[in-house]
Amino acid sequence: MQVFWQLRWYFRQEWRRYGGAIAIFVIIAFFELIPPRAVGWIVDGVVEGQMTINTMLMWLGGLAAMWGLVYVLRIVWRLWLFGSAAKLGTVLRDKLYRHFTRQAPNFFERHKTGDLMARSTNDVNALVMTAGEGVLTAADSLITGLAVLLIMTTQLSWQLTILALLPMPVMALLVSRFGSQLHDRFSESQAAFSALTDTTQESLNGVRMIRAFGLEQRQQAAFEKVVDHAGEKNFGVVKVDAKFDPVIQLTIGMSFFLSVGGGAYLIHQGELTLGDLTAFTLYQGLMIWPMLAIAWLFNILERGSAAWKRLQEILEQAPTIVSGTQALPDTRQALDIRIEAFSWPQQRQPALQALAIQLPAGQMLGLAGPVGSGKSTLLALLLRQQELSQGKITYGGVCIRDAVLEQWRGRFAVVSQSPFLFSRSIAENIALGKPDASLDAIRHAAGLACIDEDIMLFPEGYNTLVGEKGITLSGGQKQRIAIARALLLNAEILVLDDALSAVDGKTEHRILHNLRNQPQRQTVIVIAHRLTALEQADEIVVLQHGQVSERGKHAALLSNDDWYAEMYRYQKLEQAIEEGQ
Repeated sequence: MQVFWQLRWYFRQEWRRYGGAIAIFVIIAFFELIPPRAVGWIVDGVVEGQMTINTMLMWLGGLAAMWGLVYVLRIVWRLWLFGSAAKLGTVLRDKLYRHFTRQAPNFFERHKTGDLMARSTNDVNALVMTAGEGVLTAADSLITGLAVLLIMTTQLSWQLTILALLPMPVMALLVSRFGSQLHDRFSESQAAFSALTDTTQESLNGVRMIRAFGLEQRQQAAFEKVVDHAGEKNFGVVKVDAKFDPVIQLTIGMSFFLSVGGGAYLIHQGELTLGDLTAFTLYQGLMIWPMLAIAWLFNILERGSAAWKRLQEILEQAPTIVSGTQALPDTRQALDIRIEAFSWPQQRQPALQALAIQLPAGQMLGLAGPVGSGKSTLLALLLRQQELSQGKITYGGVCIRDAVLEQWRGRFAVVSQSPFLFSRSIAENIALGKPDASLDAIRHAAGLACIDEDIMLFPEGYNTLVGEKGITLSGGQKQRIAIARALLLNAEILVLDDALSAVDGKTEHRILHNLRNQPQRQTVIVIAHRLTALEQADEIVVLQHGQVSERGKHAALLSNDDWYAEMYRYQKLEQAIEEGQ
């Protein structure tokens, strides 16, 4: 019953529906106590010759009307109860989604996507069943069971009731033991399902790579092992599950045997009438479902308890990046970056150190450097995906650690080297940040990103479905659609994280020229390996080993004849060779 206590917050929230459903169930339980006793009176009346046809028809008519009312009441309370249980699934999934979106990237490094999906589906479904079927079986077994026992004890024969209950302690002991086994087995099966979901997700995402390397058979064999493991764990649950029903059925059979044998003896002694025994066995029939419900209840509660434990493991992991409370200025402001040192967890060497950058509003900053120089680290700190402890980043005088996190991230539009596109139309992907944007606004943003002409070549134009992750588009087209999406958002700070790597030099120049000539210039941060993308930057900062090695405008850096100039000449030579082939 512990899981009911753990879900008390939701029962308090939906107390009207749950309270109303249980109240109706009590009324139904009261009505169901009438037919067995009425049948007993009818049997005694027939045996004694005192029951007329009219009286019998009146009894039967009354019972039929009562059953009709019970039918309607059952529909009502099921709608209330199971409606509330279904709502719990929505509440938990919304809660999980909000929790996921507040987490830092290291959270998703610890938990695989498949595992999170399994917890959001199977585990939530187990709790929905607990809040629905679990409450039903608990109420049924307690209310009906206790009411029937009370009638059997006080109105018929307490001696016969004790005799019928003799097998119950054995059943309770075995059911409790099986319940503990089920809890452990179900936890293992859910963990196996998480592994299966994660393997499936990775295999589908990497299907191109698997085919390219000819690894289909090897991947199939590995997948079969995961499937077999999940099947074994599920079969372990089924084996424990299968033990419940035989115990219950044997208990019911033994109880009926003792009742009929003991009842016959009491009739022979004149302490019980045939009608009383008939009523007693009918009441005992009403006890069959509560007895079965007890086993089913243990099953549901153990599954729910295991599922709740798995969800709590996720929900109790508080976000490492906490929002501040200070509101940001309404107008565009300068960005001041001062980093004394920053190291990634489990790394001794600082990823960034002694870095100072001032970026006025509307200016373009270029970031260059070899792989591992700290460019992506700087972006993670800017977006507060990682926390800076030694140093300070301010925006208009407000430290970003003190700013409202949602407001701060809302000032950015980031385009990465490998942008993510949803399985929707091109127009919907561009309008992701502004779902109500008009087609003219969407086309204007696409024009600035130099993708409008390509889109119009598709038979369905902007209504073209791009497929999962934009699989129907080329890398350059995906990048330019992502740039159009960012431009439509018109955020204060636009970050192009090597977002022009898949387009040719001419298109790259046109896109950057369009950015520079917008009526209301955005603050732009361009991170690039191809240095031609930085030619129009107001300042270029070159990072090496986490430190600033060069800084200045494009022309000045070329005259320094250092890493930037050497790499620029190399890339120009490479481009000339490619064009000459």
